Amino acid sequence: MVVAELLAVAVCGFAAGFLLVEYLTVHPLVAGRAMLLWVLAAIATTTLVATLFSGMLIPAAAALAVGAFFVGYLLRTKSVLAREDPRLVPALAPPEPNDRSGHTAVVYFTHGEPETFDPIGWVNQFREFDEDGIAFVPFFVRPIFIYRLRQSYLRVGRSNHRQTHCRMCRLLEERLREAGHVGVRVYFSFLDDDPRPDAALIQAINEGAARIVVAEIFTTVSNHTAKGKALIAAAPAAELGIEVVHTCPLWDSATLHQMFLDKVDAATGDTDRSKVGVLLVGYGQPAEWDREFPTETEQEIAFRQSVLDLLAANGYRPQNLSMAWMMFKRPKPVEKVEELAARGVEKILYFSAAISADALSSQVHVPEMIAKARIPESVELVNLGAWDDHRLTIEAIFERVEPLLVAREIVPGVVSMCDTAVSSDTYRIGSDAGS
Repeated sequence: MVVAELLAVAVCGFAAGFLLVEYLTVHPLVAGRAMLLWVLAAIATTTLVATLFSGMLIPAAAALAVGAFFVGYLLRTKSVLAREDPRLVPALAPPEPNDRSGHTAVVYFTHGEPETFDPIGWVNQFREFDEDGIAFVPFFVRPIFIYRLRQSYLRVGRSNHRQTHCRMCRLLEERLREAGHVGVRVYFSFLDDDPRPDAALIQAINEGAARIVVAEIFTTVSNHTAKGKALIAAAPAAELGIEVVHTCPLWDSATLHQMFLDKVDAATGDTDRSKVGVLLVGYGQPAEWDREFPTETEQEIAFRQSVLDLLAANGYRPQNLSMAWMMFKRPKPVEKVEELAARGVEKILYFSAAISADALSSQVHVPEMIAKARIPESVELVNLGAWDDHRLTIEAIFERVEPLLVAREIVPGVVSMCDTAVSSDTYRIGSDAGS
């Protein structure tokens, strides 16, 4: 009889641990049901321990329940983190060479973030961290991390990232057609959303593209751009005689730097420029990735420093212009906001500077970090977000893509303009622009 009662305790404890992870990681629409089941399992476990046992058996039963709970928790955590990427890649079905339209395709490639809660991006990120030996979030705590991600979605309703990039993609296509590239078709793609870059490339091939330009809408050369290149290189473009060429990321684009100045000028309004502080918040990467991609942090710092130099050249005080990091590095945003406020600024404008389009980072995470700063109530905090679909953002992307559309030499295979011996000056606009 005691064995059966202990087995019942173990089963209920296991279910409570399993269902807790289920509650922490499922979609918001079913989270309520998962929470109810978890609470029932927890109550059942507690009730069984309290009513079926007495004396020395109570601590033994309680220990069994706790052990079973952790087994259930860990097994469900393992299954959640083992989830495979569900995104589909279309089958390759190119037209015969004589039937190809011969158009040039632009695969617009950027980071991506699901519009509503889906943890697959972070599941993939955890896997990558583990493979690289990076200690980020302990295995046991990852369901709680995913729960906090879900709460971020619930606070803002949805991520604006996908819709903003879709708008930017359409605007880029319009800009290319204005410049006379009427036959160019633009296909959007995401590293952490649907469709993947290799799926977009195959779609372009299936629709008859003879040449493909991959527009990398990133700040720097990084593990993200490397993963995109690997996915695209695995698609059989070279075997079909189709050239694939990548643009460089936008860290040295003078036009993109100018976009920040335009946004700051508009947000400054009637405030004296000497009383305006500007903070550029970068994303940051772990030291292990700095060793693998040594230019990423250098390029991100150089990118933001160029923006600050431009602001200083246009009347903003250098001592009121600063940088911070979201993750892995210091200083943190709250430190820099408090420093700027101590210098007597009346308005602090802050950007999620490395993010191409509004996402949870710019909508939730950076504002929440900055809200913790202890500053006078008289200091106004203004979130200027990410790059978004500002006209100069579109122009900066256009300036990367357009020279590759003009160059008509067809060399089958995958080429990156960042990896060749071609000087970046080839793609500069103006006398000293980093475009």
